[in-house]
This record gives sequence, structure tokens and C-alpha cells, in this order.
Amino acid sequence: MPVVSREVCLVARPHGVPDEDLFELAEVTIPDPEEGQVLIRNAFLSVDPYMRGRMNDMRSYVAPYALGEAMTGGAVGRVVESRNERWPEGSWVVHQLGWREWALSDGHALLPVDPSLAPVSTALGVLGMPGFTGWYGLTELGQPAEGETVFVSGAAGAVGSVAGQVARLLGCRVIGSAGSPEKLAWLREIGFDEAFSYRERPVHESLREVAPDGIDIYYDNVGGDHLEAAISSMNKYGRIVACGAISRYNDTEPAPGPRNLFMLFTKRLTARGFIISDHWDRIGDFLTVMGPWVAEGKVAYRETVVDGIDHAPRAFLGLLAGENIGKMLVKVGPDE
Repeated sequence: MPVVSREVCLVARPHGVPDEDLFELAEVTIPDPEEGQVLIRNAFLSVDPYMRGRMNDMRSYVAPYALGEAMTGGAVGRVVESRNERWPEGSWVVHQLGWREWALSDGHALLPVDPSLAPVSTALGVLGMPGFTGWYGLTELGQPAEGETVFVSGAAGAVGSVAGQVARLLGCRVIGSAGSPEKLAWLREIGFDEAFSYRERPVHESLREVAPDGIDIYYDNVGGDHLEAAISSMNKYGRIVACGAISRYNDTEPAPGPRNLFMLFTKRLTARGFIISDHWDRIGDFLTVMGPWVAEGKVAYRETVVDGIDHAPRAFLGLLAGENIGKMLVKVGPDE
């Protein structure tokens, strides 16, 4: 039988900091699956920083969200009706059909989830795209060596917390920045050697204090003053992994770049940006490494869960404001 699903649509473009008026909750009827299709009951939706860029009416690395259509992005759910032999009923899957309670898929671009390994929510966090981003950026682009010092900004988020823990497991000294006492306490709990608040004093002062001998790798999730401070503290031949710049996503005018970019050549630095979707062929390698680390407790994770699809916009705005610890999720259905 057809089902009625609620979904969250973008109905207007933001200018500066977005608000909940840009979103609208709609009801749609999902038809029965046709040959090759599967009907998925979502359990969790993902809200991620990259979504802010897609709300603008300009192309970044993907097309912008269309007005009046459901926000797309990661979600994990269970196949409840299938006309596709590859995805039997009862299967747990990750997909990119986004902010909706039910999803109808043609079976392509689905990834399997094994609920016996970890809670299914982790397929959107530590064992999903954010965790993959943290692992790949740190190991492949940062190229850490034992004994080096790694600085991670936005370290209490889903990406930064993984990048920092991976660096620790590889024998590095790890420093993280975050914005609240609770976040700093968690970073120390999961093995960060130093953690400081970017809200209490200028970043460059804190970084010089906790890393008097400089840093070798900077994993950048924030940009802005963090990037400038990191460049100043970098040792010769240091590496900058440019993952994101959440401090700039709501700017209405282009912000000046770091004033010390000349240090890129005086210190012989390397700066490399990346988009994790370009490297999806490595997801198997990531899960082979990260799955056991999570199961054995070598990599810890936290989730901030908001209940109900009607609260998805609030969860997203909370993410941009730094209200989450670890992965921000929206629970929209049963997870067992």
C-alpha cells in the first residue's frame, strides 16, 4: 500500500545565517515499489556542514539544492518492501535521499549496513562519511609520522574527533580546539594531549602555548583565524589538510585570506584540499581499519540526536552554531 511520508524542503535561499523559515515540512504519498525499486523506512537523517553551501544559488562542487524539493543527504534506514533481489526486505542501507521519513530507491547508490557490528546510526558518523573523511584526510594527505604534532580544529565534531584519534593511534601528539568546556573534557577523555577553547583567547596565543615546538600537520575544519594561527605555528615541510571552513559558511562577503600566506613558501608548506566523494573507492579500506578500532574501543564516538523530522532544521542550525558533540543526527523512525 502507498505510504504517506513527511519530508523537509528548502523553500528560500539564505543570506548570512540561515533560519528555520527557509524550510517547510511537507507530506507526500510514496507509491508502491516498481520492479527494481525498494521502499526504505528511515531511522536517522544526517545533517552536515557541507549542506550550508548547497543552500546558496551557486554551484560549489555539486549543484545547489532546488527550492521546493526535499533536502538530500545521508540517511540510514531499513528496506521494508523490495522488488530488487540485491536488497532484500529487512536489509539496512545508507542512501543519499535525505530529509524524509520514507524513501523510494531504484537500488543504485545504496550501501549495506551490518547492525551486528555497531548501532546503525554509526553508518552516518564514525563508520560513515564523516569518519571516512577524518581518516582519509589525516592518513592520505597529512601523511603523519610517529612523534609528529597534529593540530585539529573543530576537534569535537564528527570529522575532527576521528582525525585526532587516528593521529593518536599512529603515534602523534594531538592538539584540538573546541568551543565549550564539555567538548574540551571529551577531547581529553578520548586521548587528545592538549585541548583549548577558541572562545576564551586568540587561537594563535593558545596554539603557541600548547605547541611551543610548532606543529607538523594541521587538519582544518574551521578556516579563518584557526588557519592563520596554524600557518604561523607550522614547522618546515608541514602539511595542511583543508577539509572545511565552517567559520566562513555564513559570510555574506568574501573574507580576507590569512595574512601570513607568504609562510607557505618560506616554510615549504603543503596545503591540500579534498572532497571525500572523490575517493569513495577507498571506503572498503576505511571500514576494514575503522570497524575493528570502533569495536575494540580504540576509537570513541559521540552522537547528538534530535528527535523528529520536524526538528531537522533546528538540528542543522544547531550544528552550524556548534551545539553538537560528535555527530549530529535526527531520529525519524525505528532503529531496530
